[in-house]
Amino acid sequence: MFFDTDCAAVVHNIAYLRIIEVARTLLAEQLGMGLVAMAQSQLYPVVVRTEIDYRRPARLGDQLRTHGRLDSVERSRFWCRFEVHRPADGTLLATARQMLALVQMPSGRPARLPADWPVRFAHLCPE
Repeated sequence: MFFDTDCAAVVHNIAYLRIIEVARTLLAEQLGMGLVAMAQSQLYPVVVRTEIDYRRPARLGDQLRTHGRLDSVERSRFWCRFEVHRPADGTLLATARQMLALVQMPSGRPARLPADWPVRFAHLCPE
């Protein structure tokens, strides 16, 4: 989008966070944590850390594709990994990792990940 770019028509670094947010929301659906389910359970994943490596610039008019996956599962947190590509030439534009924890609302207390997650999502995590 035009508002995602600077005067040189290069995508702002902050725009990648929004792109990753969309990918993470879609990934959450695959993990059984859709927006409606979260609202009903009041259990929400909260971003604790974000790491982004900007490899090449995206430019105004580029169509981008983002792939997100579960990277690892621990007792009280999990990591997701994202890649942003420009399909027109196959260029990898950015990679990102995010650490998330579950928080029970309205108390705001951290919650343990469901005990079955390491087994249930083992096929999604790299070896």
